[in-house]
Amino acid sequence: MLSREYLARKPWYTVRVDRVELPSGTVIPEYWVSEYAPWVNVVALTPDDRVVLIRQYRHGIGAVHYELPAGTTDAEDASLEEAARRELREETGYGGGRWSLLATLSANPALQNNLTYTFLAEGATALGAAAPEATEDIRVHPTPVGEIEALIDGGGFLQALHVAPLLKLLLRRRNGGR
Repeated sequence: MLSREYLARKPWYTVRVDRVELPSGTVIPEYWVSEYAPWVNVVALTPDDRVVLIRQYRHGIGAVHYELPAGTTDAEDASLEEAARRELREETGYGGGRWSLLATLSANPALQNNLTYTFLAEGATALGAAAPEATEDIRVHPTPVGEIEALIDGGGFLQALHVAPLLKLLLRRRNGGR
């Protein structure tokens, strides 16, 4: 990187323009990058083999689709997993279970600097009422795993960073893994 200039630094909108020299020697005078904190998603599986899904209005596209419980990391989160546990509890009221990292993905590695970490929570249970933020209008939908493929194929999901880990889960199961 030859130079960097920040054009906006807001909590949900940080944009910079870099002057970059590629390994080949080519100089790109303006390379635009959006900066975000790491994002977390949760594929929460209940003891009766349901995936805890949510549906919420997304103003960017003006529509409602199925999603995974998800959010951004906060400065006070001790770890990515802690952030994921917090988001699951806040958005759905679910928690607990055995946790592992399922997938690490990028929304757009050419234009964004962050990664999305999807955790698998096996054996998650309802712990109490959900406590979404005032800016969130969320409905919780525990959905049998056997219905996930049809939801994806039928257009029930729009968020690619949610579809990919669900497909990974389905592939694992199809190949004999749990």
